[in-house]
Amino acid sequence: MASPDRSAPPTGQILAAFGIDVVLVVIFAAIGRASHDEAPIAGLATTAGPFVAALVLGWLLSLAWRAPRAVVRTGIPVWIVTVAGGMILRAVTGQGVQVAFVIVAASVLLLMLVGWRVVAALVARRRSR
Repeated sequence: MASPDRSAPPTGQILAAFGIDVVLVVIFAAIGRASHDEAPIAGLATTAGPFVAALVLGWLLSLAWRAPRAVVRTGIPVWIVTVAGGMILRAVTGQGVQVAFVIVAASVLLLMLVGWRVVAALVARRRSR
């Protein structure tokens, strides 16, 4: 019988990290809708959908479950795929991908998807001292 990998993060930590990412992407979409005087909830799936789908792809491509809170190993690749994939999916579904939106989305999602991981790393470092 194979022994479990002791270096793998607990399932709860993986699910929590994935959940945080999904919630942050949905919040990003809701804030965007509200800032354009659109109902933040009605149509949220249409707005958030491409980015959530790209987020899932980012998790798969980066093997994020191996180090879900890692800033560089997971956060950066997940962010890049979420932004690029989300924009591609928006374009093929006839949604807007204006340059200003790409810049804002990339900046906000960087702060959200990488930012929470930076905070988690700082808290973990402080606790270990």
